[in-house]
Amino acid sequence: MIVKYTEKELDLLARLMRAEALGEGSLGMLMVGNVGVNRVIANCLDFKKIRSITNMIYQSPGGFSGTNSALFQSSSTTAEKNLAKRIIKGEYFHPATNALWFYAPGSGNSCKSTWYNQINSGKYKNHCFYEPAKGICKELH
Repeated sequence: MIVKYTEKELDLLARLMRAEALGEGSLGMLMVGNVGVNRVIANCLDFKKIRSITNMIYQSPGGFSGTNSALFQSSSTTAEKNLAKRIIKGEYFHPATNALWFYAPGSGNSCKSTWYNQINSGKYKNHCFYEPAKGICKELH
């Protein structure tokens, strides 16, 4: 297990993954989960005081827009919780392996090479992923 969690936090992570990436399938949701867990373990940049899944999901400013979605409001399914468990247990998926941020640039648009001074680590479907340079967040690299 990478981070400690409660059943409530497992549900929150699963709901966040669904709200941010349902249209990108299981792999897209897993990558969103990677970014979330990375924020919990990274003691750097905007995430120095984020030590739990609850802190990460409700971080303000800098949290996830998906928490405002109707997809976030209802309880997660068993399948969604199983995806979240995979992330909490340490599965990583490139390009989200060391990523702390992602965004969707819009249909037909490519990823910027940097976003808020962070390096583009790749794109999956509609999401561009960004990671800090090596050495910035020692917990990730």
